[in-house]
Amino acid sequence: MKDLTLIIPAKRESESLPFVLNELKKYNCKKLIVIPKNDNSTINSIKNFKCNILKQHKDGFGSAIIEGIKKVKTKYLCIFMADGSFDPKYLKDMILYLKKKNKDFVFNSRYEKKGGSDDDTFLTYIGNKFFTFLCNLLYNLKITDVLFTFIMGRTVLFNAIKLKETDFRLCVELPLKVKLYNFRVVNNPCYERVRLKGKKKVNEFRDGLLILLFIIKSLFRKV
Repeated sequence: MKDLTLIIPAKRESESLPFVLNELKKYNCKKLIVIPKNDNSTINSIKNFKCNILKQHKDGFGSAIIEGIKKVKTKYLCIFMADGSFDPKYLKDMILYLKKKNKDFVFNSRYEKKGGSDDDTFLTYIGNKFFTFLCNLLYNLKITDVLFTFIMGRTVLFNAIKLKETDFRLCVELPLKVKLYNFRVVNNPCYERVRLKGKKKVNEFRDGLLILLFIIKSLFRKV
């Protein structure tokens, strides 16, 4: 996996991130940790780990991903969470899809057979299902878990789609643009673990409303 970089947005994740990096030691890939420049606690928590740290200039989950993508030099990249909910055992299958089965992007899915989640609440489960149904209905995405950002793809194509959304709307912008460019996509069953420590950064109601408005507005303009 020398040709793979994990982009790990890590806002206020000093409690979980060391565990994640320790678990990733056995995977021979690069780790790019994107941390807000004033988040000294998280920066200090990983000072003994071998990884690259990118100090984030603009606030927001989307900004962390966008700034990270621009710094990746490897052929492939993967968005990977710092809270411990993503299991790295899926990385091997994901990169095989790109290398051996000629896919452009791999979208992990909690809602495929053999998938699941220990982190979903009733509210987030209903919301995820609703947004996935809506995006497939309106845009024919054929993606079974549209808000799950455990996504791997070719770095050149991540750059080509030119992501713009600086917050959690990026979770929807990414698959919509992948569809717009007609890239080759596959769903990979995945089981999401419960986050280790700390609080979720998502506000279900506020961010859900922003995502819904983004989906509707995108019908009337190119994403």
